[in-house]
Amino acid sequence: MNYPIDTPAQAGAVLKALRSAKGLSQAQLGELMGVNQKRIARIEAAPGRTSVAQVAKLVALLGGRLVISDDKIDAKKPQSTW
Repeated sequence: MNYPIDTPAQAGAVLKALRSAKGLSQAQLGELMGVNQKRIARIEAAPGRTSVAQVAKLVALLGGRLVISDDKIDAKKPQSTW
């Protein structure tokens, strides 16, 4: 399932929902990440103040992946390969 995110608040809600769906407490997820429960709480509360690397690691531990999408790209138009 995809979770379009436009704001940090939405990101926090999705991260919390993913963690809950996996049946993990903040403390358990923190242990998997190598951080304490308070750090997980801060990430969920303010993901905009968290490094992309740390958010990506958290998402991966929850079985997801980060995807950046440009909805304005015309799917029929050939893409540049740089």
